[in-house]
Amino acid sequence: MIAEKQLLLDEIKEKIDQSKALFLASYQKLSPNMTAGFRNTLRTQKASMEVVRKRILLKAAEAAGIQLDPSTLEGHIAVIFADDDPVATTKLIFSFSRENENTLKILGGLLEGKFCSGSDIELISQLPGKDEMRAQFLGLLEAPMSQTLAVVEALLSSVMHCLENKVQKSEQ
Repeated sequence: MIAEKQLLLDEIKEKIDQSKALFLASYQKLSPNMTAGFRNTLRTQKASMEVVRKRILLKAAEAAGIQLDPSTLEGHIAVIFADDDPVATTKLIFSFSRENENTLKILGGLLEGKFCSGSDIELISQLPGKDEMRAQFLGLLEAPMSQTLAVVEALLSSVMHCLENKVQKSEQ
């Protein structure tokens, strides 16, 4: 039995080390079908979820060099590992929680080596995603050029209108 626990501990520690971010969630009333659906949606963002005993999580985190406060871990604990985009993963977590009557409650998370509270993670989830930020940045770069082009077009078209008016007056 001890060898099995050590294997589980090593597996969790390895996932902690390899992931870009991790989120700790307390769950309740989470049916197997809901869990499977949530795991499938997490896979689309290259993320995964593991249900872990608190004691094993604390030992794995300590082995990975992370200090977790045992008093913040309440209820059944699920750990969500984000391998690609942590912000997109947080958006998925909170949308799933809202759609399923708050079955998940984010207790905290580890982003870029720093532990954040659940409220901080919720604020991060409200940030725009990577693609959305790129689109906003491109729009910011494009706006002055398109406005300049609009002014130049307006000047050229006004000159054309003046010439047309002059031709029409001379014809009369």
